[in-house]
Amino acid sequence: MKIRKKLIIPLLLLLTMLFVSACGKSTADNQQNSDKQQNSETYTLKVHMVINEQDPVYLGYTEFKKGVEARTNGKVKVELYPNGVLGNDEDLLQQAMLGGNVAVNSDAGRLGVWVPEIGILLAPYLTDSVEEMQKLVKSDLVKKWTDKLAQEKGLTVLSFNYYTGARHFITKKPISKPEDLNGLKIRTPGSPVWQETIKAIGASPVALPWTETYPALEQGVIDGAEAQDPATYGAKLYEVAKYITKTGHIQLWNCLVVGTKWFEQLPKEYQQILIEESVKAGDFTTNKLISNLEELEDQMTAAGAVINEVDIKPFKDKTETVYSKLNYQDLRQEVNKVLGK
Repeated sequence: MKIRKKLIIPLLLLLTMLFVSACGKSTADNQQNSDKQQNSETYTLKVHMVINEQDPVYLGYTEFKKGVEARTNGKVKVELYPNGVLGNDEDLLQQAMLGGNVAVNSDAGRLGVWVPEIGILLAPYLTDSVEEMQKLVKSDLVKKWTDKLAQEKGLTVLSFNYYTGARHFITKKPISKPEDLNGLKIRTPGSPVWQETIKAIGASPVALPWTETYPALEQGVIDGAEAQDPATYGAKLYEVAKYITKTGHIQLWNCLVVGTKWFEQLPKEYQQILIEESVKAGDFTTNKLISNLEELEDQMTAAGAVINEVDIKPFKDKTETVYSKLNYQDLRQEVNKVLGK
C-alpha cells in the first residue's frame, strides 16, 4: 500500500506538470495564431481631398501612399481621391467618426468647431515664419488638442504639418490697404476664425464651397476671395479676378485625419507607420510648396494676374481684434510660450 502511494504521488505531479505545460503551449499557440491572423489582414484607407493632382498637398499624399504601402508590405493600401469626388469634407468626416475607412485632408478651421483650441492655428498673423509654425504644429501643445479631438469626437490627426501657403486676397480691383476692402464680398470658409478675420479687415465674408468660387466671381456674386497661391493657381481664379494682394493674413496648414475607430483596429505597428509616414509626407509637402511658390506666381503673372506686395502692418493691426473676439488671448500666450516669445 505504501509502495502504491509512493508511485501515485509522483505520477500525479507529472500529469499536473504536463497539463499546465500543454495549457501554456495552447495559450501561446493561440496568441501566436491570433497575431499571425491579424498581420495577414489587409486594410484600405481612402484619402479624400478637394484639391487637384497638381497641388503640392496631393503630391505629399502620393509620398504617404508609397511609404505606407512599402513599409506594411501592401497590408495597408492607400487610395487617393482628389477633386472632391467622394463628396464634401463634412460628410466624409462624419463617416470617419463612425468608423469608415476614410481619411480627410482637413484644417484647423473645421476641427476647431469640435475642439475650439485648435482654431487658433488659423488665427491671423499667429506666427512670423514657416519655421515657427512648423515648431508649433509638431509641439506637445497641439498634440494635447488633437488627443482631445480623438477622445471626444473620434477623429485622429496623423500629423498637422502639411503647409499649403499664406492666404492672400484675390479681387477684381487693386488693393493696397485694408480700407480698399470695405464693403467687398469676399469668399472664405465658414469657420469663425476665418469669418472674423475677414470682418476685422473690413470686408464682408461669404461662406461658399471652394468649387463654387470661380463661377461666383465670374457672375459677380462675390467681389473676391482669399486663398493660398497653389489653390488660386489650381482653380484659375486669376482669370476672373486678376488682382492678388499678398497680405499673408493666415498661414494655412492642413492635416490628415482618420477615424479613431478605424485607426485603433490596426496593429500597433501599422498605426505607428501611418503617423510616421504622414509626418514625412507633410515635410515633403512643405518643402515642395516653398520651392514652387515663385514659379507659381510667375505663371499667374504670365497669364495676366497682377500680384501686389503691400505693407502688411495695417492689416496685422486690424486683425488684433480677432483674438479678443474669439477669446484666444490665453491660448495665444500658450502658443508664444511654445515659440519662446
